[in-house]
Amino acid sequence: MITARLFLSGIRASGRHGARPGEKDEAQEFVVDLDVEVNVGDDDIDGTADYRGITETVRAIVEHRSFDLIESMAGAIADEILALDRVARVTAVVHKPNAAGRLGIDGVAAAATAPHR
Repeated sequence: MITARLFLSGIRASGRHGARPGEKDEAQEFVVDLDVEVNVGDDDIDGTADYRGITETVRAIVEHRSFDLIESMAGAIADEILALDRVARVTAVVHKPNAAGRLGIDGVAAAATAPHR
Protein backbone atom coordinates (compact mmCIF):
# COMPACT_ATOMS: atom_id res chain seq x y z
CA MET A 1 0.00 0.00 0.00
CA ILE A 2 1.23 3.49 -0.80
CA THR A 3 0.21 6.90 0.47
CA ALA A 4 -0.67 9.46 -2.19
CA ARG A 5 -2.28 12.88 -2.28
CA LEU A 6 -5.30 13.97 -4.27
CA PHE A 7 -5.81 17.67 -4.94
CA LEU A 8 -9.34 18.77 -5.74
CA SER A 9 -9.68 22.47 -6.44
CA GLY A 10 -12.49 24.84 -7.28
CA ILE A 11 -15.41 22.87 -5.83
CA ARG A 12 -18.17 25.49 -6.07
CA ALA A 13 -21.38 25.48 -4.07
CA SER A 14 -23.84 28.04 -2.75
CA GLY A 15 -24.95 28.22 0.85
CA ARG A 16 -26.25 30.45 3.63
CA HIS A 17 -23.29 31.15 5.87
CA GLY A 18 -21.93 34.15 7.73
CA ALA A 19 -21.68 35.83 11.11
CA ARG A 20 -22.84 39.33 10.15
CA PRO A 21 -26.50 40.37 10.06
CA GLY A 22 -28.10 39.54 6.73
CA GLU A 23 -25.34 37.25 5.44
CA LYS A 24 -27.53 34.17 5.71
CA ASP A 25 -30.56 35.81 4.07
CA GLU A 26 -29.45 34.86 0.55
CA ALA A 27 -27.24 32.04 -0.65
CA GLN A 28 -23.72 33.07 -1.62
CA GLU A 29 -20.99 31.22 -3.45
CA PHE A 30 -18.19 29.39 -1.68
CA VAL A 31 -15.22 27.64 -3.28
CA VAL A 32 -13.49 24.70 -1.62
CA ASP A 33 -10.02 23.28 -2.32
CA LEU A 34 -8.91 19.96 -0.84
CA ASP A 35 -5.58 18.26 -0.23
CA VAL A 36 -6.49 14.64 0.54
CA GLU A 37 -3.93 12.07 1.66
CA VAL A 38 -5.11 8.59 0.69
CA ASN A 39 -3.97 5.06 1.37
CA VAL A 40 -3.83 3.50 -2.10
CA GLY A 41 -4.33 -0.23 -2.48
CA ASP A 42 -4.51 -1.95 -5.86
CA ASP A 43 -4.18 -0.10 -9.16
CA ASP A 44 -7.92 0.18 -9.75
CA ILE A 45 -10.71 2.57 -8.85
CA ASP A 46 -11.52 0.74 -5.63
CA GLY A 47 -7.92 1.16 -4.50
CA THR A 48 -8.25 4.89 -3.79
CA ALA A 49 -10.68 7.48 -2.45
CA ASP A 50 -13.65 8.25 -4.69
CA TYR A 51 -13.19 11.89 -5.67
CA ARG A 52 -16.73 12.05 -7.04
CA GLY A 53 -18.01 11.09 -3.59
CA ILE A 54 -15.64 13.59 -2.00
CA THR A 55 -16.97 16.38 -4.22
CA GLU A 56 -20.60 15.43 -3.49
CA THR A 57 -19.86 15.43 0.26
CA VAL A 58 -18.37 18.93 0.10
CA ARG A 59 -21.32 20.31 -1.87
CA ALA A 60 -23.83 18.73 0.53
CA ILE A 61 -22.15 20.38 3.53
CA VAL A 62 -22.02 23.82 1.91
CA GLU A 63 -25.55 23.64 0.50
CA HIS A 64 -27.44 22.00 3.38
CA ARG A 65 -25.72 23.09 6.59
CA SER A 66 -25.20 26.57 7.97
CA PHE A 67 -22.14 28.05 9.67
CA ASP A 68 -21.31 31.45 11.09
CA LEU A 69 -17.59 31.03 10.36
CA ILE A 70 -15.82 29.69 7.30
CA GLU A 71 -13.30 28.26 9.76
CA SER A 72 -16.07 26.05 11.17
CA MET A 73 -17.20 25.08 7.67
CA ALA A 74 -13.63 24.09 6.74
CA GLY A 75 -13.42 21.97 9.91
CA ALA A 76 -16.72 20.22 9.19
CA ILE A 77 -15.66 19.47 5.62
CA ALA A 78 -12.29 18.10 6.76
CA ASP A 79 -13.96 15.89 9.38
CA GLU A 80 -16.53 14.49 6.92
CA ILE A 81 -13.96 13.77 4.23
CA LEU A 82 -11.67 12.08 6.78
CA ALA A 83 -14.49 9.60 7.50
CA LEU A 84 -14.52 8.37 3.87
CA ASP A 85 -12.81 5.14 2.82
CA ARG A 86 -9.03 5.27 2.33
CA VAL A 87 -8.69 8.89 3.50
CA ALA A 88 -5.87 9.31 6.03
CA ARG A 89 -5.66 13.10 6.28
CA VAL A 90 -7.33 16.08 4.64
CA THR A 91 -6.90 19.82 4.51
CA ALA A 92 -9.95 21.81 3.41
CA VAL A 93 -9.63 25.43 2.32
CA VAL A 94 -12.90 27.39 2.09
CA HIS A 95 -12.88 30.59 0.03
CA LYS A 96 -15.59 33.23 0.42
CA PRO A 97 -15.39 35.33 -2.78
CA ASN A 98 -18.15 37.81 -1.81
CA ALA A 99 -16.31 38.78 1.39
CA ALA A 100 -13.12 39.53 -0.53
CA GLY A 101 -14.97 41.82 -2.92
CA ARG A 102 -16.62 43.74 -0.10
CA LEU A 103 -13.22 44.26 1.53
CA GLY A 104 -11.42 45.25 -1.65
CA ILE A 105 -8.92 42.38 -1.37
CA ASP A 106 -8.11 39.39 -3.54
CA GLY A 107 -9.30 36.66 -1.21
CA VAL A 108 -10.72 35.52 2.10
CA ALA A 109 -10.22 31.86 3.02
CA ALA A 110 -9.90 29.54 6.01
CA ALA A 111 -8.22 26.15 6.22
CA ALA A 112 -8.67 23.19 8.55
CA THR A 113 -6.85 19.85 8.69
CA ALA A 114 -8.09 16.52 10.02
CA PRO A 115 -6.74 14.70 11.82
CA HIS A 116 -5.04 17.50 13.66
CA ARG A 117 -1.34 16.74 14.16
